[in-house]
Amino acid sequence: MQLKLKMLAALLTIATTAWAQTPLGEVKGEAASHTEASAKEVINGAQVALPAKVTGAAAYFGTLRNAPVQTTGKVPVVVFMHGSSGLGLKAIGEWQQWLASLGIASLAPDSFALPQRITYKSPVDKAVYEKIHALRVSEVALAAQALKNIAWADASRMVLAGTSEGATAVARYAGSEFAGRIVFSWSCEENYFVQSPQTALPADKPVLNVISSTDPYFSESNTWLGNPGAAGHCGAALKANKQASVVLIPGAPHTLINLPAARHPAEGFLRDVLKP
Repeated sequence: MQLKLKMLAALLTIATTAWAQTPLGEVKGEAASHTEASAKEVINGAQVALPAKVTGAAAYFGTLRNAPVQTTGKVPVVVFMHGSSGLGLKAIGEWQQWLASLGIASLAPDSFALPQRITYKSPVDKAVYEKIHALRVSEVALAAQALKNIAWADASRMVLAGTSEGATAVARYAGSEFAGRIVFSWSCEENYFVQSPQTALPADKPVLNVISSTDPYFSESNTWLGNPGAAGHCGAALKANKQASVVLIPGAPHTLINLPAARHPAEGFLRDVLKP
């Protein structure tokens, strides 16, 4: 009897500790599908960076609606899907301007063009995340379609990239328009963030996965990850792809796109795939 009581006490302690380590999430807003108006604004208000050889002058950085109308030819393009904090994250603009220095244009759709869009502070119910993932995948399709009609965009040389929430959309998008994909800070695994991974990364096109080995959300460093056997990267999802690479950066933060250890493999990948 005493042994049983000790075992119950130990189990209670473990359960209490786990509960104490799980923060309280928060959800705001309720919209999870684009209207006709917001779908247009996702693209018109997208953050764009154009290399100097497109503008004929200085490189351009700003919204698509204000981008130069007169351009000097077509260049390869990266569609970049921002994370849950939106385009206000300074790192995204820095990354896009770095792309422009390589001769690569970029377009980052603005998911927050949707009024009253759902936002969250993790962890929240998986059903909430799934609504957002579906929204983000729809934005990839909007961007791919728009680029077919933009003068400076070489639609035959496009890469789809994204970070965190945006990277989940990159991994789930089933279209074939993109020559390659870059998945930053998402692990393609079962965890608190998805009902199931639903990974649709192509097995016959190049894919690069870059993530911290101690990512605070998707590695075992997260005490409420919800997957005790998680590897913390997309290796299992990419095992059939002979053109895939996984880069783990020890001790890196969640937002790592501008670290030299992330930029170097990304640059090599983009030069191989897009040949700018």
